[in-house]
Amino acid sequence: MISDEISAHYKEIIRLLGEDPEREGLKKSPERIAKAMQFMLQGYEKDPVETLKSAMFLEEDYKQMVIVKDIDFYSLCEHHLLPFFGKVHVAYIPRKYITGLSKIPRVVDIFARRLQIQERLTLQIKECIQQTLNPLGVIVVIEAQHLCMQMRGVEKQNSLTTTSDFTGSFQQAKTREEFMNLIKR
Repeated sequence: MISDEISAHYKEIIRLLGEDPEREGLKKSPERIAKAMQFMLQGYEKDPVETLKSAMFLEEDYKQMVIVKDIDFYSLCEHHLLPFFGKVHVAYIPRKYITGLSKIPRVVDIFARRLQIQERLTLQIKECIQQTLNPLGVIVVIEAQHLCMQMRGVEKQNSLTTTSDFTGSFQQAKTREEFMNLIKR
């Protein structure tokens, strides 16, 4: 079983770090870590395109922004395996299809629950929605805190990283500006 293999490796890591993996407080830690890692990285097991397609509907004349903002996400930085987390804001302008509103946060979770970097996460969400729904445009903005910057390295606890990517209609400054005004807190 994969969980047993992961657990055995964490037991060895604990030992290599100078701790006793048989100590009372650490005995079950390798198993707990293995289960936590499998949960946090479950995005590899899901297909974001199929998730969007599972609730894809024809919409006749709606050609305005559909915005899902303040989507909480948690991910693991692939460089240090430390968490980064924050908010994702997504909008698209339908051409022909819309999707169930809950599918947008599900797509965010699928990509976030993989070893990630924020820039790639932004791009993957945008590309998935663009390629699956073929809207007039998509925009994704992510605001995140990175524990690899807060707990180690430069140790800047209040830093916030923002990334964005967009297609189609959102290449027009006026459309992007409207989106940015709508997602302001």
